[in-house]
Amino acid sequence: MESMEYGIGTATGVYHKKGLLSCSALQYPTQPNKVSLFSLLSLSHFPVSSMLINTKNKSFLILISILLLSSHIYLVTADDAEADKEPPYTYIEGTGNGPKEWGVIDPHWEVCAKGRYQSPIDLLDQRVQILPNLGQLHKDYKPAPAVVKNRAHDISVFWKGDAGKLNINGTDYQLLQVHWHSPSEHSFNGSRYELELHAVHKSASGNLAVIAIVYGYGHPDGFLSRVLQHRSNGKNEIPLGIFNPGDIKFGSRKYYRYVGSLTVPPCTEGVVWTVVKKLRTVSREQVRILRETVHDGLKGTARPTQPLDGRPVWIYNPRAK
Repeated sequence: MESMEYGIGTATGVYHKKGLLSCSALQYPTQPNKVSLFSLLSLSHFPVSSMLINTKNKSFLILISILLLSSHIYLVTADDAEADKEPPYTYIEGTGNGPKEWGVIDPHWEVCAKGRYQSPIDLLDQRVQILPNLGQLHKDYKPAPAVVKNRAHDISVFWKGDAGKLNINGTDYQLLQVHWHSPSEHSFNGSRYELELHAVHKSASGNLAVIAIVYGYGHPDGFLSRVLQHRSNGKNEIPLGIFNPGDIKFGSRKYYRYVGSLTVPPCTEGVVWTVVKKLRTVSREQVRILRETVHDGLKGTARPTQPLDGRPVWIYNPRAK
């Protein structure tokens, strides 16, 4: 088999039955450089009627418990979103610039140490809530000119043209680039897998949305095979020609959703994370090549998991009711 599902088994949603709430009446201040959490999580346009559940002839209005994160969430600039120059940090602890020191290397990176909504996280079954209202992912990708880069800590594919978009709650996020971390950055009930792909998207207003796909050892991944044919140990861009992001195998319609941060400095918060629930496969040889090509080598390129700090984490399951 080339894929399997991991993570949540029979966890059920957590709903509150006290009080009534009209979602359309919830308003957040329109302050500069701030993001509405409801918009980020695709909840702002839920009709009240769609949130009713009939159980034994009783109707209950589902009140989704959401932390008011918006006062702490800021827009992500283009410079924040994966800078091209080699960054002065490493994934190796004890070197003076490992993950525990990221917040003090540069004053602009202090959120790496002080932020409350950091990524990656451990996706623990017991604290994941089922939320069917999130809806399916709407991806509309298309072939476009691309280049591959070795950015010292990862191998990345950047599209130079319009490679399509991801739509979340009516907002379009253009695909910018994909890159890989090994081992996986997100963990599942405390366990990490061998590889994780991040597909980074940005909206017209500067917000980021990232889709993460996790891989275990098995058959080679076709998309990664094409990329590795053009890899470089240097810093120069290598043209890939017309490259189709639609060739990435996303797998399942089920996914986890939460609000977090970039997993590299400056660790800017306000990133909408979508972690696909299907475990894809990658060969040992592909992972070995990725690790040996980047400067950190076999030490790995995954940030330690960060505290959840009470943030809600949802899962979308089209069969859940």
